[in-house]
Amino acid sequence: MKNPRSALCKTAIMASSDFFRSYQDQMLDLLDPLLLQLLLKASQDKRFVCEEAEKALVTMTSWISPTLLLLKLQPCLQHRNPRVRAKASSCVRRSVSKLGTKGIKDFGLETLIRMGASQLNDQLPEAREAARQLIMEIREAHQQQYQIPSSPSASSTSSSYSSDAMFTEPEPEQWEQFCQRQLPPRTALAVLRATCMAG
Repeated sequence: MKNPRSALCKTAIMASSDFFRSYQDQMLDLLDPLLLQLLLKASQDKRFVCEEAEKALVTMTSWISPTLLLLKLQPCLQHRNPRVRAKASSCVRRSVSKLGTKGIKDFGLETLIRMGASQLNDQLPEAREAARQLIMEIREAHQQQYQIPSSPSASSTSSSYSSDAMFTEPEPEQWEQFCQRQLPPRTALAVLRATCMAG
């Protein structure tokens, strides 16, 4: 994959996709150097190499357990190359999407909100958009965790409006408190602004 010949590099990248499909979580022990190379190749200017590396990263997030893969991806979000950070952010978003609400809570809302927030104001639009989508998924999981079940008879009474207000009003406050507790003030404000605009 490090070979300067583009055709050979592309073939090696295609082979890595086959490895991910065939060996899945067994690839974890070999993933650190391979992951960085795929992120670098997906960030370069040679289009057909870049596109093949993108496909390999999608295959990786499809076939490797998201909980295990997120631990490998987390350091890549701090890479000095902004393109690598952007590609890593996209991989994180795809992995978190596979977790589902329960998986997000099991992995840790606190860890994931910090991962998403770190990319929300990153240099490249790809990183920022992936972070925004990630934060929206975290917000949904957080709200479901603190959701208050509504009374079946509430909608049939004249006080249904106030009952609905009691059901929905605490949620933004809970999300705001969560962000303020987990993040620095300016970062929390950026997260709240992004979720408010999307909502």
